[in-house]
Amino acid sequence: MAHWLMKSEPNVYGWDNLKADGVAPWTDVRNYQARNNMRSMKKGEQVFFYHSNIGREVVGVMEVVNEHYPDPADPRFVLVDMKCKKLFRNPVTLADIKADPRLQNIALIRQSRLSVMPITDEEWEIITDLGNAK
Repeated sequence: MAHWLMKSEPNVYGWDNLKADGVAPWTDVRNYQARNNMRSMKKGEQVFFYHSNIGREVVGVMEVVNEHYPDPADPRFVLVDMKCKKLFRNPVTLADIKADPRLQNIALIRQSRLSVMPITDEEWEIITDLGNAK
């Protein structure tokens, strides 16, 4: 099963918003590579929730509830329904990730503007351990 990371600005839609909503579509993705990544997501796959701009940290784990479907605002793009799974005890900051040599090739650093990206199994384990979410 694949792992992913999705970014959102916490002042626009953060962890607490998704937690309150229960299940919600991941909206406003307007990058074709990110869209293609969302098309590849399967129900049940785990996804890091990354607060971008403010905080710049992985705050927890979400789960894909419904696979991609057309975005009614722009049918060239898709939505994926997500729900909160587990909040990290210790958010894992971008600085933490950059400082860990095991994460030097993570897409979060290599493609810093991409809002939806795959995460390797090894990267998943490292970040999960850092966040004490196991």
